[in-house]
Amino acid sequence: MTPLAYFLIALAFVLGLGLALFLARQAKAQMSEHFKSLSFDVLQSNSRTFIDLAKGELEKAQLSMTGELAQRQEAIKTLVEPLKQQLETYQKRLQQSETVQASTLGELKKQLETLALQSQSLADETQQFRMVLNSSQARGRWGEETLRRVVEAAGMSAHCDFTEQMVAGDAKPDLIVRLPRDRVIIVDAKVPDLDFLSALQTADTTKRADLLAAHARKLKDTIKSLADRDYPKQFPSAFDHVVLFVPAESLFSAALEGDHDLIVWATSKKIMLATPASLIALLRSVSLFWQQHAQTENTLAIAEAAQDLYARVTTFTEHFENIRDGLEKAGEAFNKSVGSYERMVRPAGEKIQKLRAAVGEKELADVRPLDSTLRLAPSSTSPEIKPEHAQNLSGISRARQ
Repeated sequence: MTPLAYFLIALAFVLGLGLALFLARQAKAQMSEHFKSLSFDVLQSNSRTFIDLAKGELEKAQLSMTGELAQRQEAIKTLVEPLKQQLETYQKRLQQSETVQASTLGELKKQLETLALQSQSLADETQQFRMVLNSSQARGRWGEETLRRVVEAAGMSAHCDFTEQMVAGDAKPDLIVRLPRDRVIIVDAKVPDLDFLSALQTADTTKRADLLAAHARKLKDTIKSLADRDYPKQFPSAFDHVVLFVPAESLFSAALEGDHDLIVWATSKKIMLATPASLIALLRSVSLFWQQHAQTENTLAIAEAAQDLYARVTTFTEHFENIRDGLEKAGEAFNKSVGSYERMVRPAGEKIQKLRAAVGEKELADVRPLDSTLRLAPSSTSPEIKPEHAQNLSGISRARQ
C-alpha cells in the first residue's frame, strides 16, 4: 500500500473518531438534560415528601422537646429552689451580721474612747498620787490605811484580836496583833520614797540597776531604824521578831531586785518583811490559832463539867448504898418477924382453929421470908475508875492554868 492510502485511512479513522466523540457528546448532553429533568422531578417530589415528613417529625420533636423542657425546668426549679432559699437566708444573716457588727464597732469605739479617757484620768491621778506621796506623812498615812484594809480582809477586826496605835513608852507600833496566852505580834507599816518608779520607766539597764540599789538601801535604812527601836523590850510578851509591813508588792519586789539578800539581812535584824499578801496569810494563821484556842477552852469547860457530873454521880451512888443498907436491914427485920410469926403466932392460931373457936372460915396466911438480895453495881469498879478519871481531870485543869 502507498503512503497516501495509509494517510487516507488515518484521516478516516480520525474523522470517525471525531464523529464518534461528537455523537457521544451529543448523547451525553441529551442524557444529561434528560437526567437533570428526571432528577429535578424526583427531587421536587422527594423534597415535598421530605418536607412533609420533616415538618411532622419537627412538630413531634417540638412537642416532645416542649414536654421535656417543662420537666427539666421543673427539675431545675426543684434543685434551685433550696439554693435560692439558702441564699436568701444567707443574705438576711449577712445583713443582720453587718448590722450587729456595725453596732458592735460603734460600742467598741465608745468603749475605747471611754478607756482612753479613763487611762488619761488614771495617769493624771497617778501623777497626783506620786506628788502627794512625796510627803513622808502622806506615805505613812497610806501605809496605815492599807494595813487597816489588810487586817479587815483577813477577818481580824479591831474589836477581836488586834489593837491599832498602841503606845508603850516612846515606841509606837502601828499594829499589835494579840495571840492567846497574852502573846502579841508587833507590826509597823513603813513606806520609803517612790524614787524607784523612775527605774521602772528607764530603758538604761545600768541606770535602772543603780536606782533599784538605791531603793534597796533606803529600805534597809528603814529596817535598821525599826530594829533600833527594839519593840520586844517595850512589850515583854511580844515575839522576838517585828513585822515590817510594806503596803505595795512593787515596793518589795523592786527592793529585792536591787538587793537579793535583803530578806536574810532583815531576818538577822529580827525584822520580818511582809506585803499585803503575806500579811493576810499571817493574820489568817493567827485567826486559826484563836479558833483552836476557843476549841481548847470549850474542851476544858466540857472536862470541868464532866468532873462535876462525876462527883455528883458519886454522891448519888453513895445515897444508893445507904438505901441498900436500909433495905437490907428492913429485910432482916421482916425475916425476923416471919420467924416470930411461924414460932409464936401461927401455932396458937392453928390450935384455936382446931377448937373451932375462930370466927369465919379464913385460914391463917402463909408468910414466906425474903430470899432475894438487892443488886447494885460492883463496888470494885468505882475505885478503879474514880482515881484515873480524877487524875485526868486534874491534869486538864493544870494544863488550862
